[in-house]
Amino acid sequence: MNKPDEAAAWGDFWAAELKSTAGCLPSGYLGIDAAQAKKWLEFAKTLPAKSRLLDLATGDARVMRWILQARKDVKPTGIDRAPQLPIPPKGTKVRAGVSMEMLPFRDSAFSAVTSQFGFEYGDTSKISTEIARVLRPDGRVAILTHRQDGPILAHNLERLKQLSWVLDDQNLIELAKRSLSLRVAGISAIPAKISLAPEEGARLFGATSAAWEIAEAVRQSITLGQRDTVANVRQLLDQIAAKAANERGRIASLQIACARTADSDGFLREISDGGLTQLSIQPVAEAKSIPPFADWRILARTN
Repeated sequence: MNKPDEAAAWGDFWAAELKSTAGCLPSGYLGIDAAQAKKWLEFAKTLPAKSRLLDLATGDARVMRWILQARKDVKPTGIDRAPQLPIPPKGTKVRAGVSMEMLPFRDSAFSAVTSQFGFEYGDTSKISTEIARVLRPDGRVAILTHRQDGPILAHNLERLKQLSWVLDDQNLIELAKRSLSLRVAGISAIPAKISLAPEEGARLFGATSAAWEIAEAVRQSITLGQRDTVANVRQLLDQIAAKAANERGRIASLQIACARTADSDGFLREISDGGLTQLSIQPVAEAKSIPPFADWRILARTN
């Protein structure tokens, strides 16, 4: 998340996550969540006593929560570029609005640095330099990174297709706004395309798809908005459009992050340029019969 609008988009995402636990994950995500937790619980057991730990792109602080489940003595601090974050678990500290490329901590301040689906979103060379600076000489880095061939990207690309159907192919937001303009002239009929869009979205993409969700939000805004002012309904439509645009932006960032990790030589070169060495890499999957959704990497300072 290098741009201010990307930070705001992720702030919007984490605000929404207060009501959800699935995030950007596909249906059946609990298996992915359990596989993630297992890796972090195992890593926690390797930490020295009373370790200070820094979690990059901490989001909802789930990595720190898992670490504390295994090791109550660890002192975790999380940072995230997003300006708004959920309330962190007891025993942790979080700092919002902080860039991974410019960490506000002294040299050799931490025994461990962690990141789950965060490191690869930034300038990995600069982030590696900062990690090497704040990490103790004998410290360890554990990062869980996206895979370009995994189910998480596939799920989000499908959602992107659904968003495009609502916003571009059907053009529902603009159609709804044009119908509001007709209300001023005394024409209050709801366009048939808006009324039928949720059912069509569910037929094409599924009853819980983004296509159904946004189409239904637009339909309800226009239908229930007949008892409200045009200005208020227009504002609501703008909010729906903004949230959809934010999700598009997050998916675009995910695509870039996956492309970055897929370039194995380039990824390792940027880590090395920053003063880190990758000690090991291991694919992580829900089960042996399922394609891996991430790579588990252990890094250390080069010198």
